[in-house]
Amino acid sequence: MESVDLEVRMLGGFSVRMKDQEISDSDNRSRKVWLLLAYMIYCRNRSIPPEELVSLLWSEEEGSSNPLNALKTMLHRVRATLNQLDSGAGHDLIVRRGGSYAWNDSVPFFFDVDEFERLCKAGASGDEEEKLERYLQALALYRGDFLSKLSSEPWVVPIAAYFHNLYVQTVQETLPLLESRDRLTDAVALCRHAVEVEPYNETLYQHLMRDLLDLGRQREAINVFEEMSQLLLDNFGLMPSEELRALHREAVRTVNDRALSLGTVREQLREPEGAGGALYCDYDFFKVIYHAEARAIARSGDAVHIGLISVTGEKGQELPRRSLDRCMENLRELVRTNLRKGDIAARCSVSQYILMLPRANYENSCKVCERVVKAFFRQYPHSPAELHYSVQPLEPNV
Repeated sequence: MESVDLEVRMLGGFSVRMKDQEISDSDNRSRKVWLLLAYMIYCRNRSIPPEELVSLLWSEEEGSSNPLNALKTMLHRVRATLNQLDSGAGHDLIVRRGGSYAWNDSVPFFFDVDEFERLCKAGASGDEEEKLERYLQALALYRGDFLSKLSSEPWVVPIAAYFHNLYVQTVQETLPLLESRDRLTDAVALCRHAVEVEPYNETLYQHLMRDLLDLGRQREAINVFEEMSQLLLDNFGLMPSEELRALHREAVRTVNDRALSLGTVREQLREPEGAGGALYCDYDFFKVIYHAEARAIARSGDAVHIGLISVTGEKGQELPRRSLDRCMENLRELVRTNLRKGDIAARCSVSQYILMLPRANYENSCKVCERVVKAFFRQYPHSPAELHYSVQPLEPNV
């Protein structure tokens, strides 16, 4: 193979292309074939002793009685796979050197991993225009984390972490450059791909929601917030940051993009027919209602109490996450149906519901919370959860 047009990609899926032929790890072949091939390509600058390859492929528990022979068999399979690209490619690309094996470094090829890193470094040292151009070229190469199908391999883990962090850092440096040039559509596209790679980075969601709002796409921003909130709650038991909640409030406030008549506004404000029980809302909206009620009782002197229902495991220990999620989901409906129509409820943490009980004194408010607790254990007598509640008067805003 004197003249070879060879391309190797490891960011995301693993593939090797020669001219019009391609093999990839999406093919139904042995994992060890792809593991051995990936390792030899990545370590292309040195010869690899057979013992190192044996250790790579087989643990002590699954060791062969004749490991060197097993290695020769595996190398034969790798070469046969490469031969699908071109006749004889396997022996041309994997060579024997003094008892060791090596990827043939005399064959030039495009390697997305090297090119991604090179472009990131070139961008970091250039002016803003060059930085943006190089960064965008680099980010276009990042289809996913390094060797994603081999992510559990010990040698892959630190390399994948390095390139993952480099990708996230490059995205975060690229977004302000796009936004300052009013390239918001490009910024949104970049954000959407980035949150697939790094789904728990709130900074990326802030950029995405801000850019969607600036493009007038409020409903998309609301959807992003709701999906991200559920993701954080499901995986970490966290509520979104105040910055993200502020963007959500802005999105909701500006979702109507044209002037409305009073009749239309009333129609939009009307609660659906058949809605009974307490009003259940987002915690941010609960706080707005709380502030309004605190102002109102400063004038009227009415009694309003706040109840907090908390879910724990036995003796106050934390519940396993799966049990907690199921318990909170079951409790939500019971909170809604066992409160009065004028009461308000919201989930304020991963394990708590906050209640607002207008026109109820302390004794009656405790009875309301007790009613919810009894209803829960009557319906779910075998639940591992313990429910606790506390009640305090709402303080007027004086």
